[in-house]
Amino acid sequence: MSGVRGTFGRIKDGVTQIAYGNPLYALMLGGRAPTTLAVVPPDPWPGDATDGSALLAGVLRFAGQTIAIDPTAEPRWRPQGATRRWIDDFHRFDWMRDLRAVGGDMARRRARVLVWSWLDHNGGWNAQSWAPPVLGARIANWIGLHDFYCASADDDFRARVFDSLARQVRHLARVAPGPLDGEELIAALKGLIYGGFCLPDHEKAGYEALKLLERELPRQILPDGGHVERNPSIQLRVLRDLIDIRAVLRVAKVEVPESLQHAIDRMTPALRFFRHGDGGLALFNGGREEETALVDTVLAQADARGRPLKSAPHTGFERLIAGRTLVLLDTGAPPPAGLDELAHAGTLSMEVSVGKERLIVNCGSHPSRTGPWRRALAGTAAHSTVVIADTNSAEVLEEGGLGRRPSHVSCERQEADGAMLVVATHNGYSRGFGFIHRRRVYLADNGEDLRGEDMLEPVIGASPTGQPFAIRFHLHPGVQASLIQGGAQVLLRTAGGAGWRMRATGALLELEESIYMGSGDEPRRSTQIVMNGHTGPEGLTVKWALRRERKAA
Repeated sequence: MSGVRGTFGRIKDGVTQIAYGNPLYALMLGGRAPTTLAVVPPDPWPGDATDGSALLAGVLRFAGQTIAIDPTAEPRWRPQGATRRWIDDFHRFDWMRDLRAVGGDMARRRARVLVWSWLDHNGGWNAQSWAPPVLGARIANWIGLHDFYCASADDDFRARVFDSLARQVRHLARVAPGPLDGEELIAALKGLIYGGFCLPDHEKAGYEALKLLERELPRQILPDGGHVERNPSIQLRVLRDLIDIRAVLRVAKVEVPESLQHAIDRMTPALRFFRHGDGGLALFNGGREEETALVDTVLAQADARGRPLKSAPHTGFERLIAGRTLVLLDTGAPPPAGLDELAHAGTLSMEVSVGKERLIVNCGSHPSRTGPWRRALAGTAAHSTVVIADTNSAEVLEEGGLGRRPSHVSCERQEADGAMLVVATHNGYSRGFGFIHRRRVYLADNGEDLRGEDMLEPVIGASPTGQPFAIRFHLHPGVQASLIQGGAQVLLRTAGGAGWRMRATGALLELEESIYMGSGDEPRRSTQIVMNGHTGPEGLTVKWALRRERKAA
């Protein structure tokens, strides 16, 4: 199947090259160029001054890869050894906010030099640098950051920027939506809306994009406010894009569609749903912690009230909170094919934090999103859940996305006197092994008693054979773990000094090495609790309990 996809992709790329990569098409994109913006939208998003200073020194850090260039020489826009994601990020121009965060004439001049260089080397269509999601982001960034790098520039610079913007908008209007879906489609439509309503005489493109957005929002934003890709980081980025789109419409005096406002109002509590006590996001389906300042800014700019949800049944997550303890559970089916490029095989995985300290985590994802890191971190073993015979509960495909996957995931929630119980099942192991995984998680009203049961139940009519299994609980790097009571229990100590004790029956407790990639470009060493054993034909039940250690009086 992958060979067929590859052949089809090469044919499609060849046709696209013929259609857009010829001089005649470049002439077709010509036309009257604007000389100024009709409106200038706000850009409230924080940059990183450290990354901006590095960029000034010629150190470019994108997508988990660092490439050094001579800051005095002409930059290479596709340097040797750069990953596709690195090149995409370079051409998106999000990094201009980092230069803005540095401030001063040097940073502004550097931004202009890089924009001028881009125009010299990428002014015509290119399959990668003019790909619709990249194109949409660049248009929005060039317009949104206009006052930083362009407003006080000379006439020649401004003329080239506005001529290119008009060309990019015309091309994007011709190719969108095309095969785009999910977050990438929102990014492309955002670029069209920026270009349509901020460039004079381009309103038609803006209104067409707005029509497409109104059609798309009910499909992508689920009734509980979660995004269909089930990734907390994508939840953040899409909400931010919708906030930007609303801001453009407001400054352009265009009525904000009710569907857009309602999407923002629903997505905001859903984003809060995924926040741990440290302000960062949970690590599900390729998500990362994200910068706390950015999450704060998105929530503030959303200007939408609403406490975090307890349950997100349409997106497929549960949130249990009592005392200072927060438990987040993935209780939903993986996103559908075509929207699962970053999805992980982490069904029924769990994260736990206490106050501002993370305790139990998933391993996270690499910024590159591809290659060996993608395959390893998307696997079930990189999540705090059950693995049978070292096999993923969903097939992680080499080119991204998932193949075989659970076809049925169910969840029930009960609450009484402040205590909470969630019971969830998935059938990702039914076809290969004949077992259903059922997980019960109970949190007491004081938040100091977390109990669970992991059951592997034979599928009706199946005759499963014994298989090795492991229940993994990955620990945050700030947590120290030690086996006590002759290996029958594990004592956990957080960086803040709090102690927790884990017990289990029905499996052998062990400690193994793990890694954490919730933030940053490099993996951090950590530890995982592993409960090992073998199933029998009748299945098995492993009970575990995690309780707060009370300090001696």
